[in-house]
Amino acid sequence: MTDYKSSLNLPETAFPMKAGLAQREPEILAKWQQMGLYQKIREISQGRDKQFVLHDGPPYANGNIHIGHAVNKILKDIIVRARTQAGYDAPYVPGWDCHGLPIEHKVETTHGKHLAGDKTRELCRDYATEQVEAQKADFIRLGVFGEWDNPYKTMNFTNEAGEIRALAKIVEQGFVFKGLKPVNWCFDCGSALAEAEVEYADKQSPAIDVGFPVADEAELAQVFGLDSLDKPAQLVIWTTTPWTIPANQALNIHPDHFYALVDVGSRYLVLAEELVESCLQRYQLEGEAVARAQGDDLENIRCRHPFYERFSPIYLADYVELDAGTGIVHSAPAYGEDDFATCKAYGMENDDILTPVQSNGVYVDDLPFFGGMMIWKANPQIVAKLEEVGCLLAHAPITHSYMHCWRHKSPVIYRATAQWFIGMDVPSVKGDTLRQRALAAIEETDFVPGWGKPRLQSMIANRPDWCISRQRNWGVPIPFFLHRQSGELHPRTVELMEEVAKRVEQQGIEAWFKLDAAELLGDEAADYEKISDTLDVWFDSGTTHWHVLRGSHPLGHEQGPRANLYLEGSDQHRGWFHSSLLTGCAMDGHAPYRQLLTHGFTVDQSGRKMSKSLGNVVAPQDVMNKYGADILRLWVAATDFSGEMAVSDEILKRTADAYRRIRNTARFLLANLSGFDPAQHLVQPEDMLALDRWVVHRAAELQDEITEAYEQYQFLNIYQKVHHFCSLDLGSFYLDIIKDRQYTTPADSLARRSAQTALYHIAEALLRWVAPIMCFTAEEAWGYLPGERLESVHLTTWYEGLFRLDDQEELNAPFWQQIQEVKQAVNKELENQRNAGVIKGGLAAEVTLYAEAELFDALQSLGEELRFVTLTSEARVLPLAQAQGVPPSEMDGLLISVQPSAHAKCGRCWHHREDVGSHAEHPDLCGRCVTNLSGAGEQRRFA
Repeated sequence: MTDYKSSLNLPETAFPMKAGLAQREPEILAKWQQMGLYQKIREISQGRDKQFVLHDGPPYANGNIHIGHAVNKILKDIIVRARTQAGYDAPYVPGWDCHGLPIEHKVETTHGKHLAGDKTRELCRDYATEQVEAQKADFIRLGVFGEWDNPYKTMNFTNEAGEIRALAKIVEQGFVFKGLKPVNWCFDCGSALAEAEVEYADKQSPAIDVGFPVADEAELAQVFGLDSLDKPAQLVIWTTTPWTIPANQALNIHPDHFYALVDVGSRYLVLAEELVESCLQRYQLEGEAVARAQGDDLENIRCRHPFYERFSPIYLADYVELDAGTGIVHSAPAYGEDDFATCKAYGMENDDILTPVQSNGVYVDDLPFFGGMMIWKANPQIVAKLEEVGCLLAHAPITHSYMHCWRHKSPVIYRATAQWFIGMDVPSVKGDTLRQRALAAIEETDFVPGWGKPRLQSMIANRPDWCISRQRNWGVPIPFFLHRQSGELHPRTVELMEEVAKRVEQQGIEAWFKLDAAELLGDEAADYEKISDTLDVWFDSGTTHWHVLRGSHPLGHEQGPRANLYLEGSDQHRGWFHSSLLTGCAMDGHAPYRQLLTHGFTVDQSGRKMSKSLGNVVAPQDVMNKYGADILRLWVAATDFSGEMAVSDEILKRTADAYRRIRNTARFLLANLSGFDPAQHLVQPEDMLALDRWVVHRAAELQDEITEAYEQYQFLNIYQKVHHFCSLDLGSFYLDIIKDRQYTTPADSLARRSAQTALYHIAEALLRWVAPIMCFTAEEAWGYLPGERLESVHLTTWYEGLFRLDDQEELNAPFWQQIQEVKQAVNKELENQRNAGVIKGGLAAEVTLYAEAELFDALQSLGEELRFVTLTSEARVLPLAQAQGVPPSEMDGLLISVQPSAHAKCGRCWHHREDVGSHAEHPDLCGRCVTNLSGAGEQRRFA
């Protein structure tokens, strides 16, 4: 038998089947770097009508990036790339958060705690610079495009100066004030904490019931309808913080609750009526309620502190609850937000508030009984003192959820200190409040997913004033001068802040700490104090819309400092989304973003949080070294980011399998474009075969769906659509059918060039579709596409060479959809017969299709070419009514009968045909192959 292999148009491409991403991706990165690809993208994007700005939420410059960082940066990169391909001017400026306690703590751990301030700042800046470079390298390795040579860093002098100007703008609006308020305080940090820096964990605390002796016994008796009291009375409180008892200054009860006077023999106890029984049981006492009174009648009755010579008056408070305790709350205004607010409402001045706990958690030395003691160690001593004075009714340990520092994992407290605040309900110079502005801005913001809106709304509606001052070295200063006698800000504060900003712009934050007040204040300097507080690090990142988008990296377009999109993890509703919203509304009257996109946290395949102790951490560096960045990027796209994102080695293996399907499809397209030059061989749509026209139409439909999905951030939808297209529309249908035509017809025949034209259009479109996600693979394949083209797929926009079928055409899209269903049903029956041993393969079979009227006409219209669709050596169509004893198929209105062919196999196309052996010059071939070899070539119209 003659070997006819050389006469076939076999596929050929240098695009490798084995991806080798871990080795090949660094080579592509080097190529991008050498050609200055990002800069070229920026150049071709300049002046485009549409602009899209995704403002980067800065990661903290401390430690290696983890899988959450990778998710965040990949999502951003996919969006920016897709918007660029959609014809937008879409810059991406990566940023870093560089100030704050974690870096200062790291420096203190390495170099000691007692460094001079200027030395601490120098070391912090050096450390942050090292961390930025290390993180940057990993982000670039992920394939993230951006201004890596010119990122924004909050420690850049221009940004430090810009932050001071942002604060000045908020001062100018009237929102900044100094006040004594309880703030979250960490003893290990030695500083106030932002809300976002507090997390909750279980803690064991001593729960105690304490009786406060009633001082105004006559008034108490009168309220309870008694002439007098015949024994001492105590109001009983329950608390899990004995350390706050030395700072007690009041007792709180609910005005609408009823309280009972309970006779327990030696004394009276005042308890909430509903809790009497549970309290007596806890105290192991027997007693009887002898009178009742409503809470508001007890207002201002005085009790005595258990062991100090001072009074604790009764104040009314709506926050007192009856779900536990006694229905009476002890109030230490320095150590509780509600306590502070209530005492202030009753006229207590700041100077009257007792603050015995120092910044390190130790009581002041002159506090009687407990001076110099750490508060946690003082708890048992306070309990013992209460028992000694006869005021302890119960004492038991309790495990409860308690505030902890997110860095040190140590318990934190509320602690009243003199701090600078941005007021939520302080009237601005325009008369409105920041809370009103922020809530209105939320209504104007688009949230993806939608549940982010009520979450942020609730946080803004209920949040306290924002404490923006910190007592640290490594931070942007609050450049205020306070009058030494009045404590008021200098009347030229905003003007002075600009002068400070100019110096910081040249020398960094050190300019403030070295500044002699006389340089700015002249003869007034002696009357003013230069403060040393620094700004909350959330103010740093929360004002980047001002000092980056309007300052160091201006947009250059009409949108000003308002970005199209902020994208971060769900924890940023209480973090960067939150702080940016407040600063934007304070300065500009609107949010600094139009849209907020939230992604979930990464977990393992069992839904567990990742931790080193569990051994379930997936490091992005390890994934890139093992699988390649494109696998990680595809996993991100293939995962619903609106909830928890499960990742494990097993999940990544499945992602790699899906990747191979897409890569192999691209390889098939490229291999079958061998010898195709679009400048010479491109077939016009009207001249193409019907099936080829349909697949281009299908690609055009899909492109519309994909580009819309990119606009809506539906990356999982894109992944599913592309994978379905590669597996079913192409792999199981179109590509399966055209192999015969591609391989056997003359190289330059219309039948082959038509198919190659379709493959060319599909390849041009497909590589663009996946480029935002599989950026390395798309770039690699791009280099193997025929024809003149831009040097990178990432310099292109969506492919415009696709076209659609007219709905009025006879062989329109619904027609081919029906044919696709027929082929699936035939494939199933062929597989059944192959498994049963009836046939060896599809080309060794002949099929008879019994079809209902409409389907009969459709199949009949393909004529002789129906066999190429079914991939059999013969295909006949008969009316459904003629089927006798044919079993049902997978498709309604269609029955399928499969018989083995009785004819010889063609040595070239492998079809079993009756005329094999009837051609003297080629006795091993069928007539079709003879024509294709030495004649005019077969004519195809449809498939």
